[in-house]
Amino acid sequence: MWRHSIRGAVIAAGATLLIGLGAAVASAHVTVAPDTATQGAYAALIFRVPNERDDANTVKVDVQLPPELPVASVRVKPHPGWSYELKKTKPATPIEAHGAKVTEAVSEIIWTATDPKAGIRPDEYDEFAVSAGPLPKADAMVFKTLQHYSDGEVVRWIQEPQSGGAEPERPAPVLKLLPPSQAGAGRPVSLPIGNSGDDARSDAGSPAAHWAMGLSGAALVIALGCAAMVIRRSRQ
Repeated sequence: MWRHSIRGAVIAAGATLLIGLGAAVASAHVTVAPDTATQGAYAALIFRVPNERDDANTVKVDVQLPPELPVASVRVKPHPGWSYELKKTKPATPIEAHGAKVTEAVSEIIWTATDPKAGIRPDEYDEFAVSAGPLPKADAMVFKTLQHYSDGEVVRWIQEPQSGGAEPERPAPVLKLLPPSQAGAGRPVSLPIGNSGDDARSDAGSPAAHWAMGLSGAALVIALGCAAMVIRRSRQ
């Protein structure tokens, strides 16, 4: 009887581990970091794009800035192996920045792999850096994003978050904006462009990663407990 119980516990621990790891993988989608910035400040933003296909490369990333929240200054950091294009529109009302009126604002940033065989390969992700500001006085900015694959598929990360509801299937990257009084008296938000060590720390700090790690740890504890019980029973 006790052997069947131990076997069941071990199977349950393995299932818990697989569920946790599966949840971490399933949560992968296009995101922006940091996810919070200050109204009226400048921010260094990084758009993280994972490849969710195992048979095609990501060859183009199209990030759209919300047209109702134009930003006076948008600067793109050059990305090796990729070109970029800035599309601009005229906002309904000119933007005031540093005492000047800006009548044209960036509405779209399109990164394209310079070699069709390059791009983001399966099991990889990449990051695209932008500096933008002054950020508007709003609760959030939603960056609808189109991810183009080498076989012609386009994945549309354009669904906006719903209050009190579950996360949509294809959520758009969201940058929450806080008033200066809640975000350090309007200090500019900056984020260093991460190397591999920074990437690992950022991934480890995500909620999905914490959840998966917690489940993995619980599964390990259960498995070790079962092993100890087997040894104790065998000695008896």
